Amino acid sequence: MYNVNELKHLLELELTERFEEGYDISGYKDKLRDINNRNDLLKFYQELEKLKMRPNFPYIEPSSLSEIKSLRPSGPREISFKLSDEELYRRILGGWIGRCAGCMLGKPVEGRTRKEIKEMLLRANAYPLRNYFLPEIIGRDNPLALGNIQKVERDDDIDYTILNLSIVEKYGINFTTEDVGRTWLQKLPYLLVYTAERAAYRNLILGFKPPRTATFLNPYREWIGAQIRADMWGYLCPGLPELAAELAFKDASLSHTKNGIYGEMFISAIIAASFAINDIEKVVEIGLSEIPSTCRLTEAVKRVLQWWKQGLSWEEVLDKITIDFSSYHPVHTINNATIVVAAILWSEGNYEKAITMAVMGGWDTDCNGATVGSIMGVLNGIDGIPKKWYEPLNNIVSSAIVDFNFSKLDELAKRTFKITKKILQRTS
Repeated sequence: MYNVNELKHLLELELTERFEEGYDISGYKDKLRDINNRNDLLKFYQELEKLKMRPNFPYIEPSSLSEIKSLRPSGPREISFKLSDEELYRRILGGWIGRCAGCMLGKPVEGRTRKEIKEMLLRANAYPLRNYFLPEIIGRDNPLALGNIQKVERDDDIDYTILNLSIVEKYGINFTTEDVGRTWLQKLPYLLVYTAERAAYRNLILGFKPPRTATFLNPYREWIGAQIRADMWGYLCPGLPELAAELAFKDASLSHTKNGIYGEMFISAIIAASFAINDIEKVVEIGLSEIPSTCRLTEAVKRVLQWWKQGLSWEEVLDKITIDFSSYHPVHTINNATIVVAAILWSEGNYEKAITMAVMGGWDTDCNGATVGSIMGVLNGIDGIPKKWYEPLNNIVSSAIVDFNFSKLDELAKRTFKITKKILQRTS
């Protein structure tokens, strides 16, 4: 399954993950350094599964839905709103297109730091970012450069939105986590999934069942992979943040635990609330009402909200985010979620400002651009997205999902709308 070097690398990451979760890993880094054969590495992993929590760890972070619900703050589990069918469809279309445009904006600088991106833009006299990246910045043959874009290029951030539509079309909203895993195996190529998703996919093939698929040799279980899969549940549940979060939980728990799960629940609830409420601060608070008040993600988001209320500038808040959350891996849920929240708050409702701020923040730029674009697309509808962001996409999306390559974005939105209407009729 893994050679010695690969297994040892996984275990190094596992130690980091265990420490972040609050476990006492004293002495284990030194112990791992001296192990160089497979059997002893597997025994070492078994030891890690028995670690005790540090007595001073201040967070309570369960991974079961009942425990998560027991630790939520109060919140509006349902929000009444009035939108015509046409308005509802255009909000959903705004989510789809907003997500795709934000993803395409961030894709060419994925993994770059905020400092690196700023320097690239300054050299081209293009800071702050206000359009797709210029060819002289990312390469004249780059299909994501301004003037070269002809469609939504294939990306896992968009694949999962499409895949989750497929899951609900087949199984309805009563789908199970096992249904999600089955659909992955049927429609999602293994080599086009990464980190936690690849670990969970491997575990499915090995015969593991959820939730063990999320934990066995998966040190990426709190990384951003589940958070980027949140959007469909929000699109399907306008004004129903609790239901959106429950659907997100069923999806996330295949591959993630704790804050990895909370990230998907948080974003799905924000999107669901964005159909009904135009107050960005309020929708963030509604997102927080669907995850434990006792978790690290809640603490991080509340810190950003505090900075917002204090009147910090965008540059100042990015400085603080970089300092306070840089200990996490660049594709962790928590640090990237702070950029998402900051971008939608400091944009003051402007789609373009939001996605460009998200991408200029660095770290997982395509994921953050996509998530922010989705939220702002739903808040504003397609009519609130400047045409320069979606006309180059030509309404076409490339996808690795079986039966969905070269789909039309408006057709995906129509299929989403059809299910959304059924859910709203069922819950009314």
